[in-house]
Amino acid sequence: MQRVLTTVTLLGLLVATAAAFAITEHLKLEKSPIYGVQVSNSQQSGRRAQPAVFSPVCDCPTKSATVRLRLRHTGHVTVTIVDSDHNKVATIAPNVVMQAREPMTFPWDGRTDTGGLAPDGVYYPWIHLPRRTFKFINKITLDTVPPQVVSAAGVKQKPVLFAGRGQSVAIRYALSEDAHPVVYLDGRRITVGRHTRPSGKIKWAGKVDGRPLRAGSYVLSIGAVDPAGNETPAGERKGVPVVLRYVELTPSVTTVRAGRPFKVHVETAARRYTWRLGQRHGERRGRTLRLRAPTTPGTYRLVVTANGHATTAVLRVHAK
Repeated sequence: MQRVLTTVTLLGLLVATAAAFAITEHLKLEKSPIYGVQVSNSQQSGRRAQPAVFSPVCDCPTKSATVRLRLRHTGHVTVTIVDSDHNKVATIAPNVVMQAREPMTFPWDGRTDTGGLAPDGVYYPWIHLPRRTFKFINKITLDTVPPQVVSAAGVKQKPVLFAGRGQSVAIRYALSEDAHPVVYLDGRRITVGRHTRPSGKIKWAGKVDGRPLRAGSYVLSIGAVDPAGNETPAGERKGVPVVLRYVELTPSVTTVRAGRPFKVHVETAARRYTWRLGQRHGERRGRTLRLRAPTTPGTYRLVVTANGHATTAVLRVHAK
């Protein structure tokens, strides 16, 4: 009798174990009622960009975060935002009806349910169905602090840019955080660095909106924009003076006897340039322009043009 009971008990345990295993396997094979979840900032929305970093105080495309999802079956959904301690901060979708397989996007403007601005930090989306709650680990980082420019200066002590094809001036910078470096001129953005790095170099080719500026002295302002969209305030940017040139002649004044040869150093990024002296003119290349002075004494102007920009040197010719 004892053996029979033992056998029955053993069989019962085996059946229960098999049933539990079958249920577990079924649950593993059962598809989640929620799919296609994407957490991003408003600029990244729909691109599967991770992580979401945004700044609700910036006037920029990244001023809100979004939670995008689909349901396999039509039903009600509530989406909440919780902090790192799993405390509820905001409800961004209160018991919303979603149609099966139709995506919906729910934005969060960084505000709490009481209307105040949530503190900077990391947050997470929780999605509630009538009988289940899904706690996602997708991070939403709220950041309202703009990056600071620790230092900015030309790679050369006195940056001089001889503008031309493939030419630029390099500015070395250091920032308080990972951010895109930005070059401004008269308060206007003219160049934004591609990478988010705390330090590096950014280059300027002497152009604004693709158009070359006139030769002269300029003061560039160096700031930054972080991934959340926060921008260095104008008063906290660092100024870097840059001299823009197209062609320069050295010396600017040359004295020579009539009919005698002379030379001028030509600094330009252009491969070729044209020159004019009195009635004579021509085209040359190279940094040394060798000519012969006019036979008539007097004061002449040597005009050299490169890339559509001209500069002048004075030639004083004395009698032999």
